[in-house]
Amino acid sequence: MEQVIIFDTTLRDGEQAAGGMLNIQEKLEIAKQLEKLGVDVIEAGFPIASKADFEAVRVIAKEVRTPTICGLARAHPDDIDRAWEAVKDAEHPRIHVFLSASDIHRVYQLKKSREEILQTSRDMAARAKKYVDDVEFSPMDASRTEPEYIYQILEAVIDAGATTVNIPDTVGYAIPEEFGGLIEGIFKNVPNISRAIVSVHCHNDLGLAVANSLESVKRGARQVECTINGIGERAGNASLEELVMAIRTRKDFFDLTTNIDTRQIYRTSRLVSELTGFTVQPNKAIVGANAFRHESGIHQDGVIKMPITYEIMDPRTVGIPASSLVLGKLSGRHAFKERLTELGYSLSEEDFNRAFATFKELADKKKEITDKDIESLIAQELRTVSEVYHLDRIQVTCGDRGIPTASVRLIAPDGQVLADAALGTGPVDAVCKTINKLVGVPNVLTEFTVKSVTEGIDAIGEVLIRIESEGITYTGRGADTDIIVASAKAYMNALNRLLATRKAASSS
Repeated sequence: MEQVIIFDTTLRDGEQAAGGMLNIQEKLEIAKQLEKLGVDVIEAGFPIASKADFEAVRVIAKEVRTPTICGLARAHPDDIDRAWEAVKDAEHPRIHVFLSASDIHRVYQLKKSREEILQTSRDMAARAKKYVDDVEFSPMDASRTEPEYIYQILEAVIDAGATTVNIPDTVGYAIPEEFGGLIEGIFKNVPNISRAIVSVHCHNDLGLAVANSLESVKRGARQVECTINGIGERAGNASLEELVMAIRTRKDFFDLTTNIDTRQIYRTSRLVSELTGFTVQPNKAIVGANAFRHESGIHQDGVIKMPITYEIMDPRTVGIPASSLVLGKLSGRHAFKERLTELGYSLSEEDFNRAFATFKELADKKKEITDKDIESLIAQELRTVSEVYHLDRIQVTCGDRGIPTASVRLIAPDGQVLADAALGTGPVDAVCKTINKLVGVPNVLTEFTVKSVTEGIDAIGEVLIRIESEGITYTGRGADTDIIVASAKAYMNALNRLLATRKAASSS
């Protein structure tokens, strides 16, 4: 079977989702997991966008060796030069150049003629080729561009050295049959198309990103650009897990394969969700909480007798354990480590010891600890490694007749113990006000979300908080059986990200 190249742009287009900022270490962690997942190309960022983005691409290029590492660049000499500086240490470097092609973008945004765009495309593809053998070119907003003009651009950039030509449905405008026709037309009307791989990059504004990508693959495209959980600009991108599992599940239809280790899909989805703060909706295909759950009695009866009656995929193929081993306060280190391995976690000894200690604390509060509880506590522990301020103690008083009051004690970076109290409109407000008094960093709380990780009165509560400071959004997450404590942890997590980002910026 022919192979479809999986081009993951979670770290570039995915991060463009409003509120989805990642720091360098978080990007590197995701990139290493994408390598385990088996993606062929990682678009690590947009190097000229900022110092932090440049540094993230550079670090990933140095440390992640198996996939191709790609840097995005506008069709401008400075962008291309900067992209090369970022990816030059990669084992397999790629520069991805883009320039708008549609009349809508050309007239209202670029204010250039078609001839100018054609010449710039040719020149910048040639410039990138001087640095790397692997050059990708994208005529942006291709789905709203006259096909004949797309053919001209593609022929020119391939002659200039492009080895991959990507057809973006930039605003999610295309319908599958229409988009498939564009791909088919490219193969018929671009004389030198055999010298390049045809790629597609589809957005989900009409909910058709995966459908458009699959139709393109059926018509001959051999690279798809996608993101974990489908995150990205506006309504997002084509979802990697949906594309890959559609190709795998319907081999009879596509007769294609990918290099993806599907058992790593769920782990990767959870990691991206944890770090970006974007919760995966329960009904999300492949990785949603309800994807392999059956409520209907008829469905339950069928699955018990033969899973294939209502499950077209074995949950274990995407890394979701079929079993539901329950751990408790009598469980030892070995059982806990075995469960972590089954869930896809490989921790250092230091991380494991800290996670096990937290597990035992949780076991004193909960009779039974499920897989989701474990995933939540592991996510929390791994996210607190680089904390600036440590939340030591918290106490709250509140009620329908009392004034909500919070007392908080923090450990400062120099080891100093800081303590204060404040009043609020509610217990969470009082906690946040107290922490703000102690840390002293101006910020605005822009989002506060609470969800139950598992069922039952002793369930872990998971809190997501977003704060904004100087126009930048920072996301924090916290989990605990006490929702007020979880809120405090989430707020501290967001503040620590803010402080760590400022520290990194001031030292660069």
